[in-house]
Amino acid sequence: MIHRTLLAAGLLAATAEAMQPTAAKPVPAPMRDLQWAQLNFLHTTDTHGWHGGHLQESQYSADWGDYVSFAHHLRKKADEKGVDLLVVDTGDRVEGNGLYDASQPKGQYTYDIYKEQDIDIICTGNHELYQADTADRERNYTVPNFKDSYLASNLDYIDPNTGEAVPMAPRYKKFQTKNQKLNVVAFGFLFDFTGNAENTRVQKVAETIKEQWFQDAIREKADVFVVIGHIGLRMNEIRQIYTEIRKQNWFTPIAIFAGHAHVRDATQLDAKAFGIASGRYFETIGWLSVEGFAKKAEDATTQAVSFNRRYIDNNLLGLYHHTGLNETTFPTEHGRNVSKSISEARKAMDLDKKFGCAPKNYWMARTKYPSEDSIYTWLDQQVLPEIIVNEERKDIPRLAIINTGAIRFDIFKGPFTLDTTYIVSPFTSKMAYIPEVPYSTAKKVLPLLNSASRILDQPGYDARFMGPPEQWHITQDIVYDLPPVEPMPEDNGQKPIGGYGDDPDLVGGYTTKDDIGSDGDDAVHAPINFYAQPNCIQAEIDLPAEGEPKVVDLVFTDFITPWVLMALKFSGGDYNEKSIQLWDEAPLTELVAGWIKDNWQEDC
Repeated sequence: MIHRTLLAAGLLAATAEAMQPTAAKPVPAPMRDLQWAQLNFLHTTDTHGWHGGHLQESQYSADWGDYVSFAHHLRKKADEKGVDLLVVDTGDRVEGNGLYDASQPKGQYTYDIYKEQDIDIICTGNHELYQADTADRERNYTVPNFKDSYLASNLDYIDPNTGEAVPMAPRYKKFQTKNQKLNVVAFGFLFDFTGNAENTRVQKVAETIKEQWFQDAIREKADVFVVIGHIGLRMNEIRQIYTEIRKQNWFTPIAIFAGHAHVRDATQLDAKAFGIASGRYFETIGWLSVEGFAKKAEDATTQAVSFNRRYIDNNLLGLYHHTGLNETTFPTEHGRNVSKSISEARKAMDLDKKFGCAPKNYWMARTKYPSEDSIYTWLDQQVLPEIIVNEERKDIPRLAIINTGAIRFDIFKGPFTLDTTYIVSPFTSKMAYIPEVPYSTAKKVLPLLNSASRILDQPGYDARFMGPPEQWHITQDIVYDLPPVEPMPEDNGQKPIGGYGDDPDLVGGYTTKDDIGSDGDDAVHAPINFYAQPNCIQAEIDLPAEGEPKVVDLVFTDFITPWVLMALKFSGGDYNEKSIQLWDEAPLTELVAGWIKDNWQEDC
């Protein structure tokens, strides 16, 4: 059912009491209800430090404290209905927002903020593992914070005292739900990730599911198998896990919660197996409900099972709607305290410190590349030519390449703050270079990096890692034959938040189309276009006005080193890791922030 009005606009002024004080106030939208069943789930994934909410985007402006209140109310509602609610998270909680990245050490505040949510099943993402110190903090903080909920089915931690590999957390767990007394067997996987730090070890899923512990686990008496994983829903590892469970359990329901791809998505693997992916950056709270558990074992073969999914926009008006509460009755004391902790952390790190003022919006995927509104065009035409400078090598032309995945979010017109620097590019990647590469070789690198072929793929180095995570799921443009909508960020078969279309009642936003249909979003939106982006972009710096230079310095983000070396090999070059030098000690994020300080000084 769609409710045409959400809540009275008069509520808007009061919502700031819960969400962050500077956050954009949510806008009413037509709503679809949650469908409750015997077993229900809330799902977050790839929050990447956005636990303070989206301060510039009204549809995603609720914070982690609001989510704490929301889960509390839904658990209470589940108890009243005599059904069960489980809260799950599938990793990548770090890197991507000043709330996590601006502190020293990173995450100084967010680990304490995050642990305030009562989560039933939680696992690791790849971003928890890139850096050794991040993996240490995951082991020392998050695992004990969720000691009864954290699962690591194919992840080991290298004990610094003994050098031995030990499970990061339990491989699986079996438990019984509170109200329905359903027997749950749960797993927590990571995709076949190879970029992890040396103090962790990721075992391939295909190997893990053959181990005795897993074979024993899938032979446990279960009413439902719950598989959470930091794995794209369409990735092969999901299919491997599902297939192995089905070999022993033909009729037991399987609920799968995926992540990593930063998209809203759902698919039904068979009549009793369903998977959902719940977006990114705390824009989305996923909902999955499951009905039809057999009361007797002999009924399992004939018992029909139904699944229902919903993608909840993370804003207070929507959370009020789904709980049946309002600005007075919705905030819990616990939730308010968490929101207060977020505000205090932001203030302590001075995240609102202004570096400059963006003169316009720059989009990752809402516009074509190249185009004047593209964040990548802004980078290769304005920023890179001015920051890829080395006084000692100023007479040598340069080709500067960055991967589009190094940029994680749009830039909005208005203040560009300390927080924004980490939102746009949270990584510690630096610029590296190979000096004096023959131009005839260097000019072939970018086309190869952006090639649709898989010639650059090496074991553990899928070329798609260079681009935005969303493009693991969507690889071509989605363009609607509609008037343009004033917007927000990109995602897959859905499109993110924006302004108003022709219908004043509809705000531009996610219009998800998954395998189940096009009615998954809780808020009804006008659609927004999505344009696929290349893996990499390039700035040509100080090339001669006529003719070609003999040699250039080939400069690139150090993250893409394996692919650059492979591209050079295919281009006729003979280079290896020893050929590479550091271009600048400062991370790319810092270089871009410096450009903004120098060039965007107008008042907002």
